[in-house]
Amino acid sequence: MKGLDYTPVRMDPEPARTKTKQVSSSLLEMTGAGVKGKVTEPGPSVTRCREYGDDLFSMSHPWSVYEISDEQVDAGLTNLRKALNGNGWKITKDGKANSQAQDPEIYAENDAEQFALHVTGNKKSATGNAVILFKVVSKCFKAESAKSLDGEY
Repeated sequence: MKGLDYTPVRMDPEPARTKTKQVSSSLLEMTGAGVKGKVTEPGPSVTRCREYGDDLFSMSHPWSVYEISDEQVDAGLTNLRKALNGNGWKITKDGKANSQAQDPEIYAENDAEQFALHVTGNKKSATGNAVILFKVVSKCFKAESAKSLDGEY
């Protein structure tokens, strides 16, 4: 595949959407039972990988857990750090965001599942409430055809 250092898995958008939801759900479980908040609703979306081929696409799933406390942010990220390595994820960065608030953030990759993760724990501030922000992104998948991606969002 031109420019890719892997061979894209053959998968159409709907099964890829289901797989992405499963990955996101497992990440939520890894934050632990003590993180009881609300989870945003919008599901994963399709993004074409046009630079590599018309029939290639990736999934992107930004979501968050909100209506939680600062303590739940800390506990959730601590639990997630511990659980990632034992569940096929490799933490590639664990530190503070390059922002004024210096919120904790984690980057991780799961080569077997072909997903990457960026999570940030935002504490309650004058401008907002405590929240854990997730962004789950897949590597490119290969659809049956470029036409099967038409109308996908």
